[in-house]
Amino acid sequence: MMAGRYLPSWAAGIPPRGSRAATLQPTGPEVSSIPDKPITIQRAWRSNNGESQTRPIMLAIAGDSASGKTTITKGLVEALGPERISSICVDDYHKYDREERKDKPLTPLHPDCNYIDVMEQHLQLLAMGHPILKPVYNHKDGTLDRPELVEPREFMIVEGLLPLHTKLARACFDATVYLAPPEEIRFQWKINRDTKKRGYQEEQVRKEMEKREPESAEFIRPQRSHADIVIRFAPIEERKDDEALSATILLRPTIEHPELSKILTDAHREAMHLKLSRDEDGKPVDSLHIHSYADREVTREVEEQIWEELGVPEPIPESLGTIDNGERSEPLAQAQLILLYHLFQARHG
Repeated sequence: MMAGRYLPSWAAGIPPRGSRAATLQPTGPEVSSIPDKPITIQRAWRSNNGESQTRPIMLAIAGDSASGKTTITKGLVEALGPERISSICVDDYHKYDREERKDKPLTPLHPDCNYIDVMEQHLQLLAMGHPILKPVYNHKDGTLDRPELVEPREFMIVEGLLPLHTKLARACFDATVYLAPPEEIRFQWKINRDTKKRGYQEEQVRKEMEKREPESAEFIRPQRSHADIVIRFAPIEERKDDEALSATILLRPTIEHPELSKILTDAHREAMHLKLSRDEDGKPVDSLHIHSYADREVTREVEEQIWEELGVPEPIPESLGTIDNGERSEPLAQAQLILLYHLFQARHG
């Protein structure tokens, strides 16, 4: 187990992150295990040819509403293809539909408005390579739809509001990410999305955001402290009028990251640079800054060196960094590349 990762005693049976150990034999019911008993993850996922047993590599992407989770996830799925990677959104575990919530004092950000225990069971099953029958929350009209079958692939992305809320959920992941854009940018993203895609009026969105703030502070933002990687898309301070967003990626020492200090040189500095910073808790952390105006030739050179370090036969996916309008964002592409690095590293590690 890597340094910096502390699991509850009852999760001692979960294989080390990135481990390729032999299949573990379950000691009891796979889903009905309770927190005060060991949890055993059976590496039961089989490749299509059935020649070997392994488990899916699990990546969590947490963040508040409209923080960019779906955009990053979609890019990763498109990069590897649905045959190799699949994703679920844990917001599907909402207990109540939109109409029912009108009479409730809580918002969907509160754990009591979600089937957290069912989410935990399903994450355990996916981590063991087993399919699940997942509930479906329809964000367009706020209704609860018919459940859908989800079969894990080689890689699994779990994104949403509360994937890192509990110790049991966190123990199921090989790498964890938290998205932390500035609140004013996230607010604008949410207004744009909810008015265009979810049938809300702008005033409704603003009132809902105000209502959600206490629960966001209590339940969503604390997940940041459990993430291996924190990604923040924001304008450069001195270029606030520039609509293009740069990225700051905090690489915490809880998992192994690419050796960027050996890759980035002064020649790359105008596009991106690495420095030692202080995290919110005062601890040192590597901070990678990727500028919105980064030159494609420079970022391509960095991409190739990061990919070469992995030593995998697959080429770098060309679809990285694609945003809704079809344009390419270099900061988004580099963020997605680093997440792909961790997926492949965990698989081949």
